[in-house]
Amino acid sequence: MQGDSKASGSTRALLVCGTITGPLFFVVAIIQALTRPGYNVLQNAISQLSLGDVGWIQITSFLLTGLLAVACAIGVRRTLKGQKGGGWGALLIGTFGLGLIVAGIFPPDPAFGFPPGSAAGPATTMSAHASLHALGFFISMLSAIIDCFVFVRRFGSVGQRGWRTYSLISGIAVPVLIVLSIFFMSWSGAIVALAGAGAFGWVTATAAHLRGKGQLGGVPAYR
Repeated sequence: MQGDSKASGSTRALLVCGTITGPLFFVVAIIQALTRPGYNVLQNAISQLSLGDVGWIQITSFLLTGLLAVACAIGVRRTLKGQKGGGWGALLIGTFGLGLIVAGIFPPDPAFGFPPGSAAGPATTMSAHASLHALGFFISMLSAIIDCFVFVRRFGSVGQRGWRTYSLISGIAVPVLIVLSIFFMSWSGAIVALAGAGAFGWVTATAAHLRGKGQLGGVPAYR
């Protein structure tokens, strides 16, 4: 019994890691967006905060939130082992985190006047590190989008209609926003930030939900 209690406690702790990812990432980003000279919240992507003298702050945010998401994936796996979502659902949260880590290791190129002194428009060519950054972003967002639909199936199978609807809306909204950012370049930074908020928010909310309702301590909450 004591062993089960310890296992449940560690699983809850891993799921808490998931609930921290979104708030941590966006609190750090918002503080920087409001205080760093030359940053235009409408045009500059959050990832561009990785550039400049204090770029290490955003790099650390990427790496830390990525590691927290990977830890959350382990918690989701433990919580839903043997159930729908316990395989791909957990794995995709893990790759969401890995994508963030890649995006943190490899910074984007300067663009849209940030850091100060950069060209006023988008980067005309993409460096190797910026390409890897874009790959990390792609892996992270695609993982979150697909996982939304994995959990649409899961929540539908256990009668969680509200969570099923939320996952469906998130899975549609995130890619739509990313596409819109291509057509509205003058607002691209803000639109991509909203897409990121949708993905991070879904991971955070789902982790919190599973922590409260998941199969912990050997007692299945979903029937």
